[in-house]
Amino acid sequence: MFDETRARHARRSHRVLVAFALMASVLTGFVTTTSTVISAGAASAPSGCGTATPGTTTLSLSVNGFTRTVYVHIPLIAGDKSPEALVLNLHGSGATAIGEAEFSGMNFASDADNFIVAYPQGLIPDGTGYDWNVPNEPLTGGRSVPANSANDVKFLTQLVTILESKYCVNPKMVYATGFSGGARMVSQLACDASKVFAAVAAVSGLRRPTPCPTKRAVPIIAFHGSSDAVDPYNGNGESYWTYSVPTAAKDWAKQDKCSSKVSTTSPASGVLCRRLRPRASCLKCLTALVI
Repeated sequence: MFDETRARHARRSHRVLVAFALMASVLTGFVTTTSTVISAGAASAPSGCGTATPGTTTLSLSVNGFTRTVYVHIPLIAGDKSPEALVLNLHGSGATAIGEAEFSGMNFASDADNFIVAYPQGLIPDGTGYDWNVPNEPLTGGRSVPANSANDVKFLTQLVTILESKYCVNPKMVYATGFSGGARMVSQLACDASKVFAAVAAVSGLRRPTPCPTKRAVPIIAFHGSSDAVDPYNGNGESYWTYSVPTAAKDWAKQDKCSSKVSTTSPASGVLCRRLRPRASCLKCLTALVI
């Protein structure tokens, strides 16, 4: 529920909304990057082209014995006649799929930049919304994950396959982003499902899970407020939030074989962009944007 409370305050924060806008443009940038650099999925032809009506719809899916809700937006102009990128956008703790769509405003970016965006919903009840089952991590407030909860890593990876069959998705251009609890979940996807997701973007919740079995260098961009009181930038928060955002970024950089040298720029007032650049032998890079 903490993430939903934070989201309500963030709706009045220009900086957080700017973070979502920048994140959408970065993911769009990945879409236009050479496919050999960002490719994660197989090269099979999409099977769902020309079958969907542009606009928004809510899906109710049976996945692994659970009924799952997913809110999907097809770009209004491009439609689904040609293969497009797919972005999964995950809500924070205590929030909902539709709430995340309204909060992030990504439907507008979808229409402007021609990509499909899907907002899956967690299953663990939390106030008026839901939480994600991040492996080996407690919920907000130190609560334990209920017994027999759905495996959300499996759900989200299988969801991509389902959406590829329903819509005109380019399997080489599948991405995941999320806010707070959703950001922690996409951090997990970078470790456990890097063959499915070409890159991830974490807004207010970058983690580097342990263990992290991926062998591929996963491009990651992270946005985090230096004054965040819920998930503090310097760590030492709740039991799921012990280490700092810079530590998470540096651990990812090490795994992705990026340089340990950090370059810092200021693209806007009050915004610092800290980039861990790729080595010559590695085409990937990790960027952390601090707001």
